[in-house]
Amino acid sequence: MTPRPANKADAGWVLALIQRVFAEHDGRVDPPSSMHQMCLEDVEQQAENHEVWVIGKEACVFLTAQENGLYVGKLAVAPEARGKGRARALIMQAEKRARALHLPQLALQTRVELVENHTAFQALGFVKTDESAHPGFDRATSFRFTKVLV
Repeated sequence: MTPRPANKADAGWVLALIQRVFAEHDGRVDPPSSMHQMCLEDVEQQAENHEVWVIGKEACVFLTAQENGLYVGKLAVAPEARGKGRARALIMQAEKRARALHLPQLALQTRVELVENHTAFQALGFVKTDESAHPGFDRATSFRFTKVLV
């Protein structure tokens, strides 16, 4: 269950996994997930220009270095692989990468409605640090969580 960097050959199944997992939130999150606009080239570009890490064909995460930390995006674990530590392993990999890049924290965003994600990220050491609204909304639609690395 060791994460490995994705390669171009992984892009198709990574996209399919993200679409399958994030589709579980259709009808729960407003506005709809950005994954509906993702295409194969987006995954390939993420892997080429930033990082994509995978565990088997069951889990993936996008990592993007930013000025003040490493952004964790598109974390997805197949339903049949949940509860086996894959998300934790990918977050631990993100921590390793952030330290290697001399970045002081991890950051991610999750939708307001996905309270189970809030709980899971808090259990992994993340703290809610901000909220934001998508264009056209007068209420918070996303929460930002960060994890300071020591």
